[in-house]
Amino acid sequence: MRDRIAASDPGLLRLASGLRTVASIVLTLVVLVLFGASVPHLVAGAMASMVSNFAVRERERRAQAVTLALGLPVALACVCLAALLHDRVVAGDLFFVALIFLAVYGRRFGDRGTALGLFGFQLYFVSLFVGVTVEELGVLCAVVTTAVVCSAVVRFALVPQAPTGVLERLREAFRARFAQLVAAQLELLDAGPADADRALANVREGNARLHETALLIQGRLEEGTGDEHTARLLQRRVADAEIAAERLGLLLLTARSAERTDTLTLHLPGAPVPEAGRLPVRDRGVEALRRDLRALRVLVRRPGGAGLAQVRNRLLSYREEENLPAAAPPVQDVFRGVGEAARAVLGLRIALDGPQDESDDTPSTARSREELDAEDAAIDAAEETPVEEPTGLRRPTTRAAVQVAVGSSMAIVGGELLSSHRWYWAVLTCWIVFVNTSSTGEILVKGYRRLLGTVLGVVAGIVLAGAVGHHTWTAFALVLLFVFLMFYVAPLSYTLMSFFVTAALGLLYTLLHTYSLSVLVLRIGETALGAACGVFAAAVVLPVATDRRTNDLLVDVLDRLREVTTTAVDQLSGGPPVELLDQARELDQALADLRSATKPLTHPVTPLRARRDTARYVVALLETSAYHARSLAATAELLPTHPSIAADPRLRGAGRRIATNIEAIAAHLADDRAKARVQTGPSIASLLEPQLPGSPRYGRVTDRVLRHLQRLDESVMGLARPLEVPVGKEEKARAG
Repeated sequence: MRDRIAASDPGLLRLASGLRTVASIVLTLVVLVLFGASVPHLVAGAMASMVSNFAVRERERRAQAVTLALGLPVALACVCLAALLHDRVVAGDLFFVALIFLAVYGRRFGDRGTALGLFGFQLYFVSLFVGVTVEELGVLCAVVTTAVVCSAVVRFALVPQAPTGVLERLREAFRARFAQLVAAQLELLDAGPADADRALANVREGNARLHETALLIQGRLEEGTGDEHTARLLQRRVADAEIAAERLGLLLLTARSAERTDTLTLHLPGAPVPEAGRLPVRDRGVEALRRDLRALRVLVRRPGGAGLAQVRNRLLSYREEENLPAAAPPVQDVFRGVGEAARAVLGLRIALDGPQDESDDTPSTARSREELDAEDAAIDAAEETPVEEPTGLRRPTTRAAVQVAVGSSMAIVGGELLSSHRWYWAVLTCWIVFVNTSSTGEILVKGYRRLLGTVLGVVAGIVLAGAVGHHTWTAFALVLLFVFLMFYVAPLSYTLMSFFVTAALGLLYTLLHTYSLSVLVLRIGETALGAACGVFAAAVVLPVATDRRTNDLLVDVLDRLREVTTTAVDQLSGGPPVELLDQARELDQALADLRSATKPLTHPVTPLRARRDTARYVVALLETSAYHARSLAATAELLPTHPSIAADPRLRGAGRRIATNIEAIAAHLADDRAKARVQTGPSIASLLEPQLPGSPRYGRVTDRVLRHLQRLDESVMGLARPLEVPVGKEEKARAG
C-alpha cells in the first residue's frame, strides 16, 4: 500500500497540498470562532486562507516566507479598495480590470510576481463575494490577517514541506514506479494474443509515469541537495535507470516478435503489438527470464540483505557474454537488458543511499562498481547559457495580460447584464482559463472543462444543499472535504477540480443564506459567459493560434534534439568530453511543453480526427527520437571510463546526416518557403566498415550505439511525411 501511494502521488505533493490547505482553513476557522466571527466572516477567512496556500509556489522556505509577508499588504490593500469602491460601480469595474492586467503581467517576474498577482485578484474577488462595505472593513482586514498568519503557521510548523523531504519522497516514488514498470514488463512477457495489447498499454503507461517522476526529481534537485556534485550525480543515475527500464521493454517486445521492433511502438498511444509478437515467448530461457524479472523488481524496492546480494550478483553477471543463459539471441538480449537495468539500480542505490556493503561482491559486480565510481568522479558542473527573452507584446505575459484585460471587460459587461450581484463569476472564469495556457486551443479546452465541471458541480450542490440544510458545521465539514479533493485532483483533472469547487460554493451559499436553485443556475450562465469571453479575447486580441504555438515548440524540440545528438555523436567520434546532462534535461522539458500544447489537438472531442492522429504520431516520433538521443548521450558519457566502449571517428558522418535532416525539418516549420530537404541515404550501419572477423561483440563501436543511431535516423526521416517536408536523395554517403 505504501508503494502504491508513493507511485500514485509522487513526492506526496498533492496530498501535502490538500492537507496543508485544509489544516490552514481549520485553524483559521477555530481562531475566528473563538473571537465570535459571523458566518460571512468565517467564509471570507476560509477563502483567504485557501488563497494564501495555493498562491505561494516557491520551493525554498525562506522565499515562501518573504512572499507571504509581501502578499499580506497587497491583500489588505485590495480589500480596502473593494470596500471603498463598493458603491462606485464604474470606478470599481475599471479598477478590477486594471488589477487583472497587473496580476497577469506580474507573472513575468517569476513565482513571486505570480503569487502577488493572485493575492490581489483573489482577495478582491473574496471582497465582492462576501459584499464587504466600509463599515465592515476593519473586521475583514483582521480576518484576512488572521487567515494569512494561520496559513504561515500551518506551512512552516504544522505541515512543513522541506525540499529535502520532498526529494526523498520523489526518490521513493521513482523506485515504486520503476518496480511497477518491471511488473508490467513481466506481464507483457507472458501475455497471450487477447491480452497483448493491454499489456503493452500498461508498459507504455509505466514508461510515461516513470518519465514524469524523473522530470519531477530533476526539477527539485537544486533545492533538495545542497551539493551541486550530488545533484548532478543523482540526475545522471535517474536518467540511467529510466533509459535502462525503457530499453528493457523494447527488448521484450523484440523477443516476442523474434525481429527488431520499432521503438515507436512504445510511444504511440494505441499502437498494437506487432503481428509476429502476439504469442507469448516460447524459449528454453523464458522461465529463467521470468524469475530474473521478478528478482529485478525486488531489487528495485528492497534496501539490501545477503539473499538480495546474491540476486544482484547474478543479474549483474549478465553484462558479460560468458554468463548469459542458453537461449535464442533475442531472449539473450533481454537478459543483457536485465543486467544493464540491475547496474542502473546499483548506481541509483549508491547515489541515494551512499556506500554499500561490498563483502558479497562477485568479480562482475566489482567491475560494475568500478565503472560507476569512475563515472561519478568524471561528473563536472556545466555553465548555463543565457536565453534571450522576447520583449514588448511578444512577451507571453504581456500578451496574456492584454488579452485577459479585454476578456474581463467583456465579462464584466455581460455578467452585469445577467446579474448585477453575481457578475464576478464571469470575470473569475475568464481569468482562470488564461492561467497556464498559451494558445487559443488550450483556452478553449480549459473553458470547456470548466463549464462541464461547473454543470456537474451545480447538480451536486443542489443535492447537498437540500440534504445539509442549515447545519452550519456539517456544511463546513463538507466544504473542507471538497477543498481537499479539489487540491488533490487538480493536477490530474481540471474538470474534477471545477466540480469540487462548484459543489463547495453551493454549500457556501447555503451558509450565507443566499442559496437558491436560480443562483446555481446563474453560476452556469456566468461560467459559460466568462469562458466565451476568454476564448473570444484569445482568438481576436493578439492571438496565438494552436498551430503556431505547437510549431514554435516543435522547432524548439528539434533544436534541442539536434544539440544533444550532435554533441553525443561528436563525443562518440573522439571529440572532447562535454557535459550532456543539462542538454538532455532541456530536451525532456521542451518535449513536455510540446506534449502539453498539443492536448487541444489530441482531445477526444476534437472533430478533426486526422489532425488528432497526426499530432499523436508526431509526438510519438519525437518521444522515440528523444529516447535514442538520451541513450546516445548516456553512452557518450561512459567513454572516458567504460573499458568496452571506444570512440570511432566514422560515426561523425552518420551524426552529420541526422543533424542536417533535423535542421531541414526545423527550417521548413519556421518557413514554408524554405528549400531545405530531408536527405535519404544508406543505412547507418553501412556507413561503417564491418568489424574484423573474430573481433569481440563490443568492439570500437558497440552494437547499441549503431542501433540507436539507426533508429534515430529512421525516426527523423519519419517526421518528414506528417510534417510535409520534401525528401531528396543524398548525393554521396560520407563516413566522416
